[in-house]
Amino acid sequence: MRVEIWSDIACPWCYIGKARFEAGLAGFAGRDGVEVVHRSFELDPGAPAPTDVPVLEMLAAKYGVSREQAEAMEARVADAARGEGLGYRSDRVHGNTFDLHRLLHLAKAHGVQDALLGVFYRANFAEARPLGDRETLVALAAEAGVPAEEAARVLADPDAYADAVRADEREAAELGATGVPFFVIDRRYGISGGQPAEVFREALERAYQEGAVQPLASGDAGVCGDDGCAVPTA
Repeated sequence: MRVEIWSDIACPWCYIGKARFEAGLAGFAGRDGVEVVHRSFELDPGAPAPTDVPVLEMLAAKYGVSREQAEAMEARVADAARGEGLGYRSDRVHGNTFDLHRLLHLAKAHGVQDALLGVFYRANFAEARPLGDRETLVALAAEAGVPAEEAARVLADPDAYADAVRADEREAAELGATGVPFFVIDRRYGISGGQPAEVFREALERAYQEGAVQPLASGDAGVCGDDGCAVPTA
C-alpha cells in the first residue's frame, strides 16, 4: 500500500497532519506494508527567496488583520500542535520553500525523505531556524542522512530536482488538490486536511480491505490553501 502526501514545510497543518497520520498509521495492523511518499506543494511560490519575513507580519498582511489578531490566530494553531506533542513557535520567519522541496527529492533518492521532512518541520515550527540560509539547510540535510556535499551541490544548482517539484505540483492539480496536507491512499482514497488520527487509521483499513476506487474525501480539519490556513475557532 502506498500513501502519497502533498505538503509544504511552511504549512502548520501539514506539520500537525504528519503527526496525526503517523499516529493513525501506528494503529493500523498492516503498517509494515505501507510505503509513504512525500510530494511537493508550494503554498506561496511567489514568496521571496530570503526567508526573512516574520510570520506574524505575513499573517497580518495576508488576512488584513492587526498584529494582535494574527497572534491570536497563531495561538490557536499552536494549541493544536501542542495537543499532538509538537513544539510551536510564532517568532519564525516566512519565505520561499522551493529549495527545501528540491532537497526533499534528493533525500528521497537516499531513502531518508520522511526523516528530512521531519527535521525541516521541527527546525521551522519548533525551533524557528532560518530555512533560507544555505548552511543551515545543508546541516539539516546532513542530520537526516543526506550527504552534506550533495545537499550543497543541489542548492548551488537551481535546476536540480526543479522538474520533480513542478511535476508533483502538476499532479496535485490534476487530482483536484487545492490545499494541503493532501493524502492519497493507493490512488483510491483522498483525505484533505490534518484529520484526527482515527480518520487515517480507518481509511488505511478500508483501503486495505476494499479495492474499489472511492471519491476524494474532505472533512472539517485544518488545511492550508492559496487563501491561507484554516484556524480553529476554539
